[in-house]
Amino acid sequence: MDFTRFMNKFNEIERQLSPTSALRLSFDNISPETEEPPDGNKRLWGVPVPPFVSDKVVSWIEEEFNEAPVFYNGNCVLKKVESVRMIDRYNTKNPTVGTLYLTATHLIFVEPESNKETWILHMHVASIEKLPLSTTGSPLLIRCKTFLSVTFVIPKDSECHDVYTSLLKLFQPVSINKLYCFNYQPAKDDYPKSAGWDFFNLEAEFKHLLVPNDNWTLCSMNEKYELCDTYPRQIYVPKEATTLMLISSSRFRSKGRLPALTYLHNNKASICRCSQPLSGFSARCLEDEQMLEAIRKTNTNTDYMYVVDTRPRINAMANRAAGKGYENEAFYENIKFHFLGIENIHVQRASLQKVLEACEQKSPTMSAFLNALESSGWLKHIRSILDTSSFIANAVDKGVSVVVHCSDGWDRTAQVCSLAQLMLNPYYRTIKGFQALIEKDWLAFGHKFSERCGHIQTDAKEVSPIFTQFLDCTWQLMSQRSEAFEFNERFLLILHDHVHSCQFGTFVGNCEKDRLDLKLSERTFSLWGFMANHLNEYINPLYRPNVDEAIKANLAPQCIKFWRGMYCRFESGIHPREPLGDLLLDSKEHTNSLEDHVQHLTKRIASFKSYISKSAKKLQDATNTKVTKEVAVPNEINDNKYNYDKKLSELSAADDDHPLKANNMSFANLSLNAEQTSPPQDLPDEISSVAIDWKPMRNVTACSCSTPFDQFSKKTHCWRCGDIFCERCIDKNVSLPGHDSGKLVPVCRGCFRQMQKSSP
Repeated sequence: MDFTRFMNKFNEIERQLSPTSALRLSFDNISPETEEPPDGNKRLWGVPVPPFVSDKVVSWIEEEFNEAPVFYNGNCVLKKVESVRMIDRYNTKNPTVGTLYLTATHLIFVEPESNKETWILHMHVASIEKLPLSTTGSPLLIRCKTFLSVTFVIPKDSECHDVYTSLLKLFQPVSINKLYCFNYQPAKDDYPKSAGWDFFNLEAEFKHLLVPNDNWTLCSMNEKYELCDTYPRQIYVPKEATTLMLISSSRFRSKGRLPALTYLHNNKASICRCSQPLSGFSARCLEDEQMLEAIRKTNTNTDYMYVVDTRPRINAMANRAAGKGYENEAFYENIKFHFLGIENIHVQRASLQKVLEACEQKSPTMSAFLNALESSGWLKHIRSILDTSSFIANAVDKGVSVVVHCSDGWDRTAQVCSLAQLMLNPYYRTIKGFQALIEKDWLAFGHKFSERCGHIQTDAKEVSPIFTQFLDCTWQLMSQRSEAFEFNERFLLILHDHVHSCQFGTFVGNCEKDRLDLKLSERTFSLWGFMANHLNEYINPLYRPNVDEAIKANLAPQCIKFWRGMYCRFESGIHPREPLGDLLLDSKEHTNSLEDHVQHLTKRIASFKSYISKSAKKLQDATNTKVTKEVAVPNEINDNKYNYDKKLSELSAADDDHPLKANNMSFANLSLNAEQTSPPQDLPDEISSVAIDWKPMRNVTACSCSTPFDQFSKKTHCWRCGDIFCERCIDKNVSLPGHDSGKLVPVCRGCFRQMQKSSP
């Protein structure tokens, strides 16, 4: 189907309709959720047509497009191209040949021989480039925000042009309301739309920090975002701060971002954040000076505090010409000023681009790759961010309060404030705490996610990998102190990808006010709700909760590493067959399953012993009574058959609760509660419901559905049968009868169906 021709003709027909007609509606308003019309109404290819679509449009579609729409895995295909070659730069001589499907949300490449699928979400596309014609076809180079770079060689130039123009329209919407999250529906109803939106509450987070208290209070002046529209509604300020101080300080700071509390350590030292002052060459604000003094007085440990300007000094001085700049040391008493030299968003964007060029070299040598990586300056920027964060963390750990700002206080300030807290507080190194840290210091305090990640068509100069750098710095800390973090590398990669995917509404918008105006909690799913259903995938098996309170980054040059797992994760041949973290996590899960099973069986055995003991006592009492009534005991006859028949007859005449009677001798009857009995078949079901042996990962190359495993697809064990499956085939979580804890564990679809059949 020629999608472009279809749209052009549709618009032409629409223009011919009467301007006053109620049928003059945009094609975008046709919703898949439209109710089915009553019988007798118009249909197209057997599918009900919304009542507001004219008969003229329906008849034209039927005439021009005789074929019904093609679907692939439930996705309506806009364009299907066969005999497409996908080029891997490590295997240019033997490209993969398959079929390319273009849907409304994804570009899908399917290799028929290996049954391998490559899915590219339109929102993940960073750039599309149509390369010059070659002898084999028309190449289309697609670079993604997930650092996937792939070239599709399409046989016909016209088909390549159709795919190219369609992707240009689809990968970056004009309006924020056209983002993927507003139409996304999970394939299965694992969790409600509201799940995850209530995981974080700013007031509860500050109560966790013991705020408000004698020195800090909640300011209600920003309840309607009148003081600063890029700050949260609840901001915490010193108790000494007056209304005049808050208003004047807000007006004196860029974008109204006055100093506000973001973290209070247990020694009363605090981290506050703000934006640069509008000082120019000589301007001053007495109320702003009083505001910083009030912050200093909240900490009685020292008689001074730090003001950290994360910019290079020369950049801060240049901003003076624009009426901005930095604090004049002559006007602020008892404050020590530090410039710590993190470059701006434009330098960081250019640096990442050079990293990608280094990774995309066709025949990289050791020296070529290292020289390209060095010239990008990326690792220097990562070290600079860690250095600044370490300075703040060390100051707070020693009892000195710090006020942090950059230019507008939503990029470099967010990076260093959150990383400093990560170093200081072990709570933020847990999964729940890390999510709270992102909600507080990035989402609530107004990092411009939609602009920095390029969610919609905007000024390209506003796009910058600020959040990617934060995750990179977190990974550097994890590499140095892996036992201090509850989460693993996969957790960071999932976060990075979904910040850019717009599949969930969590990171859509530039500030808290934007998200409330868009009603994201009502209209979209939350990333935290999705991740809560997959927590077992993000656990670090080496995590020790009782690790040191504060951790320090090793800033030696040889300790700052290139994150291959992020920037080169889609390259074949350079990754281990199974990541060490996955092997450790798998071993830990297997151990947990067996321990849970042993605990259940131990309780079963204890109940058997108790039951047998009670039954034996009853039998003994009955036997003693019988012996006293007997006058004489006949001599035993040494004949095995005779003795067997005699004992059998005695057993048949015994009491009904004799433990050895055939109709009662069932271990399943010996339940955990001696007063209650279970059906006889329960115990075999309990034993067989838990896999004792798990299939080794090493030799498994494909799932039972024929999906091949590669370096970035996770192998998951079914806890019931012990076999290995891909994430698509092991999407059920149930409680196994043989586990004592009763917690939900992953099982394959086959085991799930068997359990459903056997359940009453």
